Amino acid sequence: MAKKRKGASAEKLSEVIVKGMQEKKAVDIVVMDLRKVKNAVADFFIVCSGNSDKQIDAIADSIDEEVFKALKENPWHVEGKNNKEWMLLDYIDVVAHVFRKDRRDFYALERLWGDADITEIED
Repeated sequence: MAKKRKGASAEKLSEVIVKGMQEKKAVDIVVMDLRKVKNAVADFFIVCSGNSDKQIDAIADSIDEEVFKALKENPWHVEGKNNKEWMLLDYIDVVAHVFRKDRRDFYALERLWGDADITEIED
């Protein structure tokens, strides 16, 4: 059985995550709506890029702070805190991905999940 998150809707959580990314000047923010994608692991992926290890850390911290401040939720799981190439904050039905630009191009999540409805957020 899939794990379910209690609390705010996935849409509201996505909005707050985007705000956290924007607070630290993340670039190339996209919201990937996976709800109509068969076998998707979440309802939304929110993807962005940072230009340095310091900025990637700051973006991830900002997401964590904004979500807790607005919704009183913590990520279920966090990955990549040490390598700073691809940090992932998993809120179960919404997953935030913070990439260094070259790693984002390499992993190409937007192509991998090409069936998703993708919304680009203005910088």
